[in-house]
Amino acid sequence: MSKLSRSQFLQLSVMLFGLFFGAGNLIFPPLLGNQAGSAMFLALLSFAVTAVIFPVLGTIAVGKTGGLSVLARRVGPLFSIVFTTAIYLSIGPGLGIPRAGSVPFEMAIAPYLSNDVSPTLVRLVYTFVFFSTALWICFKPNQLVKRIGKYLTPVLLVLIVAMFARLMMLPKSVAPAVGNYAKAPVVQGFVAGYGTMDAIAALNFGFVISMAVRRFGIKEDHRVTQYTKQAGIIAGLMLFLVYAMLSMIGMISSETLAGAKNGAVILSHSMQSALGDFGLVLLASIFTLACLTTCVGLITSGAEYFHHLFHEKLSDRTWVIVWTGCSFLTANFGLNTLLAYSVPLLTVIYPVSLVLIVMGMTQERLHFGTLSYRAAAFVSVLFPLFDMLRTTFSLQLLLKSLYAMLPLSENGLGWMVPTLVVLLVARLVEKFLLPTEKSQIATPLTDNVQA
Repeated sequence: MSKLSRSQFLQLSVMLFGLFFGAGNLIFPPLLGNQAGSAMFLALLSFAVTAVIFPVLGTIAVGKTGGLSVLARRVGPLFSIVFTTAIYLSIGPGLGIPRAGSVPFEMAIAPYLSNDVSPTLVRLVYTFVFFSTALWICFKPNQLVKRIGKYLTPVLLVLIVAMFARLMMLPKSVAPAVGNYAKAPVVQGFVAGYGTMDAIAALNFGFVISMAVRRFGIKEDHRVTQYTKQAGIIAGLMLFLVYAMLSMIGMISSETLAGAKNGAVILSHSMQSALGDFGLVLLASIFTLACLTTCVGLITSGAEYFHHLFHEKLSDRTWVIVWTGCSFLTANFGLNTLLAYSVPLLTVIYPVSLVLIVMGMTQERLHFGTLSYRAAAFVSVLFPLFDMLRTTFSLQLLLKSLYAMLPLSENGLGWMVPTLVVLLVARLVEKFLLPTEKSQIATPLTDNVQA
């Protein structure tokens, strides 16, 4: 087969949306709407940069190069192993998968259990059923598109639209923006997009999508890249529309629910006000479906990576079991401890992920060489690492005052300007002093063949 049918392509696009849309995607937009209030639309546009545009670009970049490890190898072999492993662990058993398995229970079920019911036992049963279902879906990767793109995600979308339509009938009470949204809604919306983790997840899902295209019988590299790009754009549009609906839900209740701690509280209160107990059941279903599809994508991509990292000594199926089992245990017993270490790790690897996505997408036009990749990666890791040590572990290093002078440092974006400057200098050095340097970076097509 050299061409996907319209139905196959639509299922592929819907599947990618389902892979992206997990717990964080449900929680952060309502909170943005609640805190941004009347400035919601402006904040939403900047939120979409890190929560929609970069995930789409990441999917395309990884699909073009043949995998995250291949893209990261442009910096260096050691960096590729360390960086790629850190990403898979942080959004895999270290944070992403356990969070997706436990958040639906914590936010939509646990608060409404009676006092004579053990939350620990109910959580154990819930997560066992949840991860058993994810395991069953992952065991047959050839059926991923059908099970997620044709069944699970369409049901999820119908439930979200139904929720939005009902809540928009409620009385509206929009408040002015508060906190950082009142000071700088554009910058705060950009940073808030980090929480979805989708730019990092895209570095995994791009490979999942390209493999799904190949399982349909598409073998030509350029066609795989074309379909991956088109599916990414459609999925991105769907993400933005859903984010807009969820943000509006938070905005119209921003005065009534002023000071809400998170988006789940906003959704729970709104749904209970609109539909009573049935609203809570509907919300629990939305959370569960959203998190299930994301878990499947993370487990599948992580198992595939470690299968090859350890030279195929364990089968794909064994790694799927290992990842699912570890995530099940973590979701029940160790999530809080892992969150304390995984979240700071995300603040370090997220900026360099964005940098690699942009460089990977513009490689064919700007012809970055090894020096550019290494310089940009070094700076985009160093400054977030310094900021993380300073804010998370209260290490008052000598460069504290210097870091505070950097543009956007108070918003956690102090790495951005230095990275751009260093990248520009490195590229100029390559162009005028090291003209052969750019030949050391293979084109996407060559990378794909080598992979």
